[in-house]
Amino acid sequence: MSRDYIARDPKTGRPINQGRATKQADIRSMLPESGIWERIPRGDIIPLASGEAKIVEIPRSEGGGLARRIDGILALNRVLPTKIIDAHEVLCEALDDDEGVIRIAALRAMPSFAIKKHDDLFIYLSDRLMEENEHVRREARECLRKVAPVFPSGCEDILRRELRHENKQHRSDAFATLKITSQNWVETGCLHLDELIREEDVDLRRRGAKILRTITAKGGATGWDLISWSLQDEDALVRRSASTCLPTLANVESRVATILVEASMFDEDSGVKKNVIKTLKTLDMHSPRVAQLIEDGARDRDPALRKACIDQLSIIFSGEKLLEVATELLRQETRPELRKRLERLSRDIDWEGTEEEKNRSLAPLDKVSEAFTEIELPEIDGVKPIPEKTIEKATLSDSENLFPPRSGEVESIREGHKEESGRRAARKQDERDF
Repeated sequence: MSRDYIARDPKTGRPINQGRATKQADIRSMLPESGIWERIPRGDIIPLASGEAKIVEIPRSEGGGLARRIDGILALNRVLPTKIIDAHEVLCEALDDDEGVIRIAALRAMPSFAIKKHDDLFIYLSDRLMEENEHVRREARECLRKVAPVFPSGCEDILRRELRHENKQHRSDAFATLKITSQNWVETGCLHLDELIREEDVDLRRRGAKILRTITAKGGATGWDLISWSLQDEDALVRRSASTCLPTLANVESRVATILVEASMFDEDSGVKKNVIKTLKTLDMHSPRVAQLIEDGARDRDPALRKACIDQLSIIFSGEKLLEVATELLRQETRPELRKRLERLSRDIDWEGTEEEKNRSLAPLDKVSEAFTEIELPEIDGVKPIPEKTIEKATLSDSENLFPPRSGEVESIREGHKEESGRRAARKQDERDF
């Protein structure tokens, strides 16, 4: 297996730092299925693939077996570098052979061999996609799926034709190929999608809109335009597919996403509104435009959109502004659950809240440790203070026990109690006599 090229400084010999590694095609996904072709001696590949040799016997040391022409065609990517041109001629002849099995074998060998020399191979691929043999056409579509992400320019016209094919299976395979190609080459994806969303055939626009998510993050201004145009399409399914790009776009370019959400917020399709609601939660809440957008959405006829916007009010507004907006919305809201939410937002708890609500906003006191409450305090003037733990559990009627009188004051206190009791009894008797 060949090693990756490493750029080195000519003076020091050390690797040169690169911004990012060069993206290379993974040849393993383009190789045919494993088989006896992997063990054919390199010197016997071209004679076997061209038909000069009918059978090649594999040595027992290599696993043994008999290789035929089909195996030789599959092994053309293993020829020595000096035999590439000869192998290319043999592959072109096999792609145009009279027997269908030979053409199928050549199509399976084409993706891996095209990396070494692709001249004229795509012309043969185009012809195979239009022939009558269904098995050959199916293999040609699989071949296109492998080579288009690696050779987007060479397959551009072929893919354009297949995307508009009348056969449903051809069209489905072509759009699957376009999705893979768009992941590797965003410019190619934007080129095809720009043409598809302008088509009169609604099926093409629907299929193209589903691939917009592939180019959302890296499509740049071109991708934003494609999403914007699709969001204005007359077909609801096209708009729905385009709206799925909005959450991703909000993370990449929040300002552009805000503009598109503003244009799509009042769309009649429920699927579009669902994606708009999902996007609202990811937008920049500090933007005045987003604040106005959410305030307008809280007045929409759709209950789901109103609920999503009302839930965001406490994030974008505060203080008097929040009370003002919530009070205004409360006047026109009819749903009980939304009215309950707005009532909480329109009340100033510090002034109108219950005692429990006010206390809820206060910070709790630090809990006194048990070790501190059990400390023995010294006596003062003969009076021993009661531990704090006991004071917390005491009642007003226990005041005499909490603060016992000093010696010599007990008799005077008792006399005072007796006199007070006598005066109360005299007042009651006077009231009865009167």
